[in-house]
Amino acid sequence: MRLRDITPADHAAVLALNQASVLELSPLDEQRLRYILALAHRGVLIERDGETLAFAIAIAPGTDYDSRNYARVGELFEHFLYLDRIAVAEHARRQGLGAMLYDAIEDAARAFGRMVLDVNVIPPNESSLAFHAARGYQPLEHVQHADKTVVLMSRELGG
Repeated sequence: MRLRDITPADHAAVLALNQASVLELSPLDEQRLRYILALAHRGVLIERDGETLAFAIAIAPGTDYDSRNYARVGELFEHFLYLDRIAVAEHARRQGLGAMLYDAIEDAARAFGRMVLDVNVIPPNESSLAFHAARGYQPLEHVQHADKTVVLMSRELGG
């Protein structure tokens, strides 16, 4: 397995992974992906034998990102790295890929002192909540959207 930065050649695979997890994430098309990656502090993927198995995208403070959750995090903190989205192919789950991506993004977040993200609570994403609790993430507050409610979570990281 290899972890590397997302390139334009990876967009189709990233979009397919996002679509497979769209209930936990949010819809994404090519234009929106290019927009988010242009703002991203870090965008990485994991591949094995030429197959993209997982990806993660994180955004630093001070961008013009139009995400309501990102905007709220910016109101709460001056320094943070916001994990916008992460997805792992269903057939590749429970193989440590999520932890591998988190290790890479948390390493990037150390310069900011914390990593912040959101997890669905309505509809519930119990496995994600358990994963984040095990990694030391603490709930901050709930943000209600038209079709879901998320909990913002944060983990302090030493520099």
